[in-house]
Amino acid sequence: MLKQIKKTALDNSRNIYFNFGEMLDSLALDHITNLTSLLVPLFKNFNNTYLMMLTKSSNIDNLLKIKPNHQVVVSWSLNPQTIIDEYEFGTASLDERIDAAKRCQKHGYRIRFRIDPGILCSNWKTAYESLLKKIFTHTEPENITVGMLRLFKGHINLSAKAYNTSAGLFKQLKETAEDGKLRYDFRRRIEFYKLLIDTILSCRKKTTVGICRESQEIHDRLNYNKHLCNCIA
Repeated sequence: MLKQIKKTALDNSRNIYFNFGEMLDSLALDHITNLTSLLVPLFKNFNNTYLMMLTKSSNIDNLLKIKPNHQVVVSWSLNPQTIIDEYEFGTASLDERIDAAKRCQKHGYRIRFRIDPGILCSNWKTAYESLLKKIFTHTEPENITVGMLRLFKGHINLSAKAYNTSAGLFKQLKETAEDGKLRYDFRRRIEFYKLLIDTILSCRKKTTVGICRESQEIHDRLNYNKHLCNCIA
């Protein structure tokens, strides 16, 4: 794997991004695999190739033993604690994730956050505003990317069974996008994104904002300076 990464990096003049965490958690098993101990030092040798890690864990012991470099970005997937309790079984708490990010940033790593999937739970405005204020109380992320819950139709029953709950929450998803996924209606998505973007920029203007996997219509409707998302350095 390391040879293939090196070959890909050296054979390309354009920027290359290795997303370590898109379909799995990049740090949850790192105390067993010790992969970061190999990957982080490797990427310091490249100018145009980046390692993008994404996690819901606080398993950072290996990262803190390694010298960071600009080619490596560590990101935490966050949601309010009520969402974590209900849907993110076995993961680190919100406070544990933010503390891990704080420690990594102090050590010298580039850090980001991804608030995705956003879920319109009860009192969601208060919950997400509180989440963002907690982020900026303890860290200075270079980017926060936001997205909203989206599912294929067949996933609704599977999700309801997996989380031992009714499918009521998922039935809020009504609009079918070009990718065939069900989403919240257009108005509620705009309301969610506007609240989060305004709160982020009011807390720290240097933090860039990205919107994950949304329609062009959503992007056009929101009045913000569009920046690259979590997966791009």
